[in-house]
Amino acid sequence: MEPFRLAYVPGVTPAKWVRVWSERMPDVPIELVPVEPTAGADPLREDVADIALLRLPLQRDGLSVIPLYTEVSVVVVPKEHVFAAVDEVSVADLAEETVLHPLDDVLDWAALPGEEAFERPATTEDAISHVASEVGVLVTPQSLARLHHRRDLTYRPVVDAPASQVGLVWITDRTTDLVDEFVGIVRGRTANSSRGRRSDSETESGSGGTSRRGERTGSTPKRRAPEPTTSRRAGASARKRPGKPRRGRR
Repeated sequence: MEPFRLAYVPGVTPAKWVRVWSERMPDVPIELVPVEPTAGADPLREDVADIALLRLPLQRDGLSVIPLYTEVSVVVVPKEHVFAAVDEVSVADLAEETVLHPLDDVLDWAALPGEEAFERPATTEDAISHVASEVGVLVTPQSLARLHHRRDLTYRPVVDAPASQVGLVWITDRTTDLVDEFVGIVRGRTANSSRGRRSDSETESGSGGTSRRGERTGSTPKRRAPEPTTSRRAGASARKRPGKPRRGRR
């Protein structure tokens, strides 16, 4: 059988969901497809993957998107830096720092803080190497700081920096049973739960609204059989009769 293809950007760890898939779907291998952090939905539109774990926001035309979690942004600095002595910093604290802005930056800055570096590093990994050389500091999602961790560097949360959101994304018109199966795994549906997969897949559509896909259709409510007239009269008579006195409460 053809493998089910899962694309994911750097910093995202799909291991727990892949493990559950392998347990529940042993006949369908899952193939992991690493993609560039700025690739957007191209891997899906170009049919490189069936579903993807991507950073938001995206152009959502034709996409189904389930936001999963939002990451804390951190500033990466040398261990001897003054920021290493505090628990957290603010964007204002970066005003006098040279802040590196790699070409693959995933944070949606309205205005980059601090002083602009002489040139932009090609990648976040390159930027972290520049931090180690004391060229500047870098603000990035915490998962990327961990991914490119170096012993001579540390990081601290930036409380008011833009955050990076991760979502589960697929092409709406290519929603298959396998896609719905993976959506259920990510959302925590158990193996013994109802197999009406699409009924619990709430997604945000390209228009930005929320829709419930795959609700049951074609079913009509059962009609109640009319009660016999004698039953209704009997019931009315019974309601008029006083019942046995109830034991009073203390």
